[in-house]
Amino acid sequence: MASLTSLGDEALIALDTVSERATSFFYPNVRLGVTGLSRAGKSVFISALVHNLIHGGRMPLFEPAHNNRISKAYLEPQPDDGVPRFAYEKHIEDLIKNQIWPESTRAVSQLRLTIEYETASGWGRFFSRNKLHLDIVDYPGEWLLDLPLLRKDFATFSRESIARAKSEKRTEIASEFLSLADKLESNTEADETAVRELSDSFKTYLANCRKDELALSTLPPGRFLMPGDMEGSPALTFAPLTNVTDHAEPGSIQAMMERRYEAYKTLVVKPFFREHITRLDRQIVLIDAMQAINAGPDAVADLERALVEIMSCFRPGAGNLLTSLWQRRIDKILVAATKADHLHHESHDRLEAVVDRLVKNVTISAGFANASIETVAMAAVRATKEATIDDGGEKLPVVVGIPAKGERIGDEIFDGIRQTAVFPGDLPDDPEALFRMESMPQQRFVRFKPPKVERTAEGITLSLPHIRLDKALQFLLGDRLQ
Repeated sequence: MASLTSLGDEALIALDTVSERATSFFYPNVRLGVTGLSRAGKSVFISALVHNLIHGGRMPLFEPAHNNRISKAYLEPQPDDGVPRFAYEKHIEDLIKNQIWPESTRAVSQLRLTIEYETASGWGRFFSRNKLHLDIVDYPGEWLLDLPLLRKDFATFSRESIARAKSEKRTEIASEFLSLADKLESNTEADETAVRELSDSFKTYLANCRKDELALSTLPPGRFLMPGDMEGSPALTFAPLTNVTDHAEPGSIQAMMERRYEAYKTLVVKPFFREHITRLDRQIVLIDAMQAINAGPDAVADLERALVEIMSCFRPGAGNLLTSLWQRRIDKILVAATKADHLHHESHDRLEAVVDRLVKNVTISAGFANASIETVAMAAVRATKEATIDDGGEKLPVVVGIPAKGERIGDEIFDGIRQTAVFPGDLPDDPEALFRMESMPQQRFVRFKPPKVERTAEGITLSLPHIRLDKALQFLLGDRLQ
């Protein structure tokens, strides 16, 4: 990623790191990045992680919790005053009281969780400070897909975007945008109305790519889908051109598009990279593999492309005692397939094999030689229970829960109230089948409502149920709580 930053950028990054190391001298901190594409469950993951640690949830695979070495965990003011606070309390209210899923991540947010613990050895207990600040940074995965743009000029961006729009899976939903783009000559005089009309059409096309029936993932520029407070600004009002040239005429539409594209990289993409991505120690990438499987092989292949691009944006590697004083590297990356509770546990190993296949092209990259990458199939909040039903003498493993209102299986549309047993089918033994149309399994995974959280006889709300959240925490934090 060195090519994404200048010497000046690297100097600022080093100053930020030195400053943070100085302030965390007495009590170390870990900055955990949480990202994923839309509807992967970032807000649910963070809420469940914090809720289980604060309330002493059952986590047998998280060694410090299993051995009762965590004295307590609690929220504290976050260190970055210029970053919005993650809405933990609102999300927990939605999950437990309202039984609705939290709103999706729309921008960067942060939360600090302080963990007080006993070290694993008696000798360590004598010297250890026994406190760790966990700074959780939540950000949309769509924004990561913008970072490769820093290496590309406008002509390259245009050619790649138009090629994707003309691909078999996208050409129909991109037809209006492509029609408008074909009518614009790149070297005609700049016209604000025409540029805005083309930009709006391009954004509509990108938004339609995310619908369930397509579930496509590679959709830069990411801020076009989540503009935040920059919505309507010139830096977010451009689009690729079909007849782009290598040299734009001054005052032309292409010259205007190029200027705004470069402004987007300068004002939006590069600050996001420097202020957030370069400051991370650990990273979890959440993916909704089952949504892609629902949509077919093209969506699965597109998820793989998006995942490769996302992972290529990190700064992986293991630092040493000296270099870590001014340089931060991500030494552990976890790729997690969410919503494992939508499958019977007999298919969880197969779901994990799918994730292994998706990240294969990343793990063989030389840039990750000094970073540890793991995969897991998990559900940060378990919305179903398992059961077995008799179907004409055949025993079928099912999951039981309340499908969200509007979910459909065949001709049946669920009302969001009635509990239902669903046979989700089996994932293939060979994950390569998901990339081939002729061998694609006929499956339909439905979304379930959050579970009703149980209470004790004294009326105390128990922690949120999960599947392998503890395994994820052990990989991400276990070594920092020794």
